[in-house]
Amino acid sequence: MPANHPHVIAADGGLDHAREFGIRPDVVIGDFDSVRGSLPTDAGIITLPAEKDDPDMFSALKVGWARGAREFHIYGGLGGRIDHTIANIQLLSLLSRHGAIGYLYGDGTVVCAVTDGELAFPAHECTPGNMVSVFSHSDVSTDVNEPGMKYQLRHARLTNSIVQGVSNEFLPDSDAAINVRHGTLIVTFPMRTSLPTVTLYHAFDGGLGELDTRVSAVLHTSAT
Repeated sequence: MPANHPHVIAADGGLDHAREFGIRPDVVIGDFDSVRGSLPTDAGIITLPAEKDDPDMFSALKVGWARGAREFHIYGGLGGRIDHTIANIQLLSLLSRHGAIGYLYGDGTVVCAVTDGELAFPAHECTPGNMVSVFSHSDVSTDVNEPGMKYQLRHARLTNSIVQGVSNEFLPDSDAAINVRHGTLIVTFPMRTSLPTVTLYHAFDGGLGELDTRVSAVLHTSAT
């Protein structure tokens, strides 16, 4: 894709939201059970079956990955149905474990994930209550540090069953970072904060795979 040109993929009902903001998608993907208007004629259309293993969002990420994207900005992925929100956070973790970064935007908050790496936030003006929270998505995350924060976590061990990183804060005009030597962290921060610089501690391989429209045997249900 051209440099500095965002490649826009609308997942199902996301097409209606894109239209509301005057955004023309390059690709529209989904089973289209929640699209109110007609499908566009000036975008690529990928029709998915209603019953399948992969949710529409995962399929959209696969399309972006296949087209060279390694940084994903997902709007409308927070709030609404809690099961969709949890699924989208899991997808952030999947992206991070392949060396990519995804950002979920909603309700004034950004959510992202980092695996074996660092998120560095530039110094900025902020007011008390600029909450930053960190959760271990992997079973265990080791050597977790939060320099420049109000509570400067150092060489901590976080797990996915004990909450220890919630409600930290940025300090005014202070560089800050969140890093983890081994493990995957889910990080939430205010949308008004500048996005961090991402540094990974080693190379990652693999990918998201091909589009998968099948229903696997484990999802088969008996007729009632």
